[in-house]
Amino acid sequence: MFITEQFGLTTRQQELLTTMVVIGQIVGALGAGVLANAIGRKKSVLLILIAYAVFALLGAFSVSFPMLLTARFLLGLTIGVTVVVISVYVAETAPAAVRGSLLTAYQLAIVSALIIGYLTGYLLAGTHSWRWMLGLAAVPATLLLPLVIRLPETARWYLLKGRVDDARVALLRVEPTANVEQELAEIGRPLGEGSGGFSEMLRPPYLRATIFVIILGFLIQITGINAIIYYSPRIFEAMGFTGNFALLALPALVQVAGLAAVCTSLLLVDRVGRRPILLSGIAMMIVADIVMMAVFTQGHLGGAGLVFGFGGVLLFIIGYTLGFGSLGWVYASESFPTRLRSIGSSTMLTSNLVGNAIVAAVFLTMLHSLGGAGTFAVFAVLALAALGFVYRYAPETKGRQLEDIRHFWENGGRWS
Repeated sequence: MFITEQFGLTTRQQELLTTMVVIGQIVGALGAGVLANAIGRKKSVLLILIAYAVFALLGAFSVSFPMLLTARFLLGLTIGVTVVVISVYVAETAPAAVRGSLLTAYQLAIVSALIIGYLTGYLLAGTHSWRWMLGLAAVPATLLLPLVIRLPETARWYLLKGRVDDARVALLRVEPTANVEQELAEIGRPLGEGSGGFSEMLRPPYLRATIFVIILGFLIQITGINAIIYYSPRIFEAMGFTGNFALLALPALVQVAGLAAVCTSLLLVDRVGRRPILLSGIAMMIVADIVMMAVFTQGHLGGAGLVFGFGGVLLFIIGYTLGFGSLGWVYASESFPTRLRSIGSSTMLTSNLVGNAIVAAVFLTMLHSLGGAGTFAVFAVLALAALGFVYRYAPETKGRQLEDIRHFWENGGRWS
């Protein structure tokens, strides 16, 4: 809102500014798998933390719209690499019994940061300090550096590079009581079975897994989550909310509910399983879309309309963070063997970001041309398609070793 005020941006320019980060993420995601395989998971994280801090400051000190676009593109580039590398790192490090929970904890961190971001925006809104809003992002990136330096590299990456002794040490750091030689043998057995490149992902048995993660990644975004994350102030404004508290603090309150949903998913994912939680979350998104359609169909209903409108957004966020938000990257990290894992996650993220870019680029235009009811009707249809896809094709991977999950894809999408 405040960048628009300073630079006099049109609706299309606002969409471009938002989409530029996503375009950067697509480029970063395309190269993330190659980078993570080449220099390692840990070094990739260190590199992007430094880059993130630098590009956040570049955005804060931008003196023109083109300079700000460039800074946002470069920032997106680092985010694209981050999303792939972090999920791969956690998947390769975590024991099977808690892998789902630790991958879900990634979404817990994201939602917590969203709350801090919105509240920071609210506190700085009175002075229209958008430069501080962007520049302060460098602080957590800098604080994380000394912590990440202490992390071990993953044993699976060491084995990928033939460094068996380093892999043994890394495995013992994470699981001191593990039968190291047996685990190293199990991890190392599949490494020499293929090229580890994109071409292998496009051949059986992993072609099926590749198609699955590409479609899943696209559905995670095209169903509309970032329409709400990016444009919450605009949505609340269209409902009839006014003032900085309503436009910037209410989105933070919505994310608090999302935080509770992630905690629920965190507790249940390794007990109940992936599929029931994911399907329940998508069903809640569909109900939320219907509520939003009803609110916008009736127009401004005063107090009751605002309550139902806020409730619709709240339910959507809860459903998304419970399901897609918490479990999407669990599937990305579990669907491929070590040699393909970072490239597979990169492929899913690229598909995910294409959907993200489409939503970011057209949402305001849809809101103006179709109205709120028509826009959320489109999202409801897409969520229904997502529900059917997940019900039919998503495997249940609870409690299975990463090296065992390959058999689901090798067996034509069935457990033997």
